[in-house]
Amino acid sequence: MELDPNLCLHVPKGFDDTDAETQVHPMARKLFPATTAAGAFRKAHEWVREHKVFLVDVSWDFLHDEDEPCMLSIYFTFEWESEDT
Repeated sequence: MELDPNLCLHVPKGFDDTDAETQVHPMARKLFPATTAAGAFRKAHEWVREHKVFLVDVSWDFLHDEDEPCMLSIYFTFEWESEDT
């Protein structure tokens, strides 16, 4: 599956984010709601397996009074082919 370029964040060559107060770390977040924790992790596993991404971090939340209260968030960057960078 090819990633939609409109969903990607490109950083221009030479972009300098070394200022300690305002560092920029381009990454994306995807939410995986489910009725159980196992279901959320299964959805995330299947999605990550199908996409060329580098998993950076995860977070977990429980949303009371929701149909799918278990919410797993993954934070990732895209792994570009060398000719794409």
